[in-house]
Amino acid sequence: MGVFTYEDEITSTLPPVRVFKGFLLNADEIIPKVAPQAVKQIEVLEGDGGPGTVKKITFGEGSKFKYVKHRVDVVDHDNLTYGHSLIEGDVLLGKIEKISHVSKVVPGPDGGSIIKATSTHYTIGDAVIEEEHVKEGKEKAHGLFKLVEGYLHAHPDAYN
Repeated sequence: MGVFTYEDEITSTLPPVRVFKGFLLNADEIIPKVAPQAVKQIEVLEGDGGPGTVKKITFGEGSKFKYVKHRVDVVDHDNLTYGHSLIEGDVLLGKIEKISHVSKVVPGPDGGSIIKATSTHYTIGDAVIEEEHVKEGKEKAHGLFKLVEGYLHAHPDAYN
């Protein structure tokens, strides 16, 4: 098995707690509203939202993938940290055992915030992760974040 780790950052004008609550904790409520072409439905298969919770994300008509199962690994409200793993689905391309993501929201400039994300791909055998696959994943995450950020700006009383 190979292990490949990538880091990324996304900046926001929103305060850290709103980003944590809106984008990390409650994304399954917001994303299908703001990007139904990307995510059709998110359903909880087991758990209460905390560690061990398993969710099935069904992608929208515009996606080349059908679904992925996502397991919550860490929810740390005090340190604004959220971790989850993609554990099943065609997004793993038949060559990845799982992809683990850990995101921490930290204060940014002018009252905004920065999401510092680490993604670790665990491959099956000696499979290699193409840079294009990683770049595509980062671009999609950034795009979804900007849609959620727009929703949070339009709904200033939500997720405070």
